[in-house]
Amino acid sequence: MSTLDLKIDGMTCGHCVAAVKRALEAVPGVTVSEVAIGSASVNVDEQMLTTDRALAAVTNAVVEEGYSVST
Repeated sequence: MSTLDLKIDGMTCGHCVAAVKRALEAVPGVTVSEVAIGSASVNVDEQMLTTDRALAAVTNAVVEEGYSVST
């Protein structure tokens, strides 16, 4: 397992946190550790996907919700 810590821009409220958490939970091979306004931390099952692929997948999931991501 590896951990990805993300900075998420555009989150301002509890609804944003819930939307990002739901999006991240839908990514196979990723377990959400924490989501807060402006950030998220996820654990990656490296048996299912590489860290690079996981980063791309979680970034896409968050962007689809309308937020931007950096690490």
